[in-house]
Amino acid sequence: MGLFDFLKSDKNKEQEAAAKAKEQAEQQAAAGSASGGMGGKYTDAAAAPKAAAERTAAAAPPKPPTSGSAMPSPTSAAHKAVPVAPKPPLAGPPGPPVAAAPRTPPVPPPPASGPAMPSPTSAAHKAVPVSPKPASTAKKRMYTVKPGDSLSAIARRELGNEARWRELYAMNRTVVGPNPDMILPGMLLTLPQ
Repeated sequence: MGLFDFLKSDKNKEQEAAAKAKEQAEQQAAAGSASGGMGGKYTDAAAAPKAAAERTAAAAPPKPPTSGSAMPSPTSAAHKAVPVAPKPPLAGPPGPPVAAAPRTPPVPPPPASGPAMPSPTSAAHKAVPVSPKPASTAKKRMYTVKPGDSLSAIARRELGNEARWRELYAMNRTVVGPNPDMILPGMLLTLPQ
């Protein structure tokens, strides 16, 4: 049974229930008029069928809206997309006024000797780049460019890896200038550690 068949069967059941209620109201109205009224409660003949129809309509299951926004069933996907209205807080019975708790002064944080460092296992530790430690001037190695030198040759000879020429250039960009291929003899370069 498909969804549309299910909806049609619900609609048919509602129509059948409404037809039965209407028949019962007509039968009660006919029985009431045959017995000479509703026992004095309703004197108007037109009011008796109307009252019976109202009673049966109240007893019938509620009819879902046929147009506009239909309410989704609890198992439908649309139900999960409908936001639920927040429930208002329940107000308790009024009682005696409650005295406010005494305020305690906030506890100051312990003094920090430096910036807070994340632990080595925390996610923040992986996201925080390690700041380079300031190199002391005594540990800096210097190199004077000779005729025929290139940054890659200096990196291979002094640093042990030709690919470190980019690192060498980054440290000495102010000395070398915008073109890393234009190094001149006599330039004093700082070598990375």
